[in-house]
Amino acid sequence: MADSNKPGKAPERKANRRGAARLAAVQALYQMDIGGAGINDIFAEFESHWLGNEVEGDKYLPAEAAFFRDVVSGVVRDQAKLDPLIDEALSKGWPLKRIDAILRAVLRAGSYELEHRKDVPGRVVVSEYVDVAHAFVEKDETGMVNAVLDQIARQFRGDEFVRN
Repeated sequence: MADSNKPGKAPERKANRRGAARLAAVQALYQMDIGGAGINDIFAEFESHWLGNEVEGDKYLPAEAAFFRDVVSGVVRDQAKLDPLIDEALSKGWPLKRIDAILRAVLRAGSYELEHRKDVPGRVVVSEYVDVAHAFVEKDETGMVNAVLDQIARQFRGDEFVRN
């Protein structure tokens, strides 16, 4: 009988599949950034090896493949537009190129989703990418992710962030 209290063993709801897709998208973008892999190679590797499979003893949740592809391809397509937005939202003296590659991937994916995936509430997008960042970095850095994505969310979805 499977241990239902283990992380990643929750029922496969759409939100879980999207969360897995976000995590995979960040990992794919990171690999592309540091290794120079092309998008088609990344899609083939992740869809055959990572999404919903066991890797090095860890079982990965099945991810919503279409959502994964949309985020990765969207970031690649719009990176020249996204990077200046992220730069502007970062604290002075810390341009995006000085940020760790995994955080660049988180910020790019989150920014893309905030601009283009209006089917997901902005606060959910910010929260999900802060959670993804928690998998890779310390609390101080997740606070930076939250602040930057919150600022970008207010640019793209100001109506969702109006205080009542």
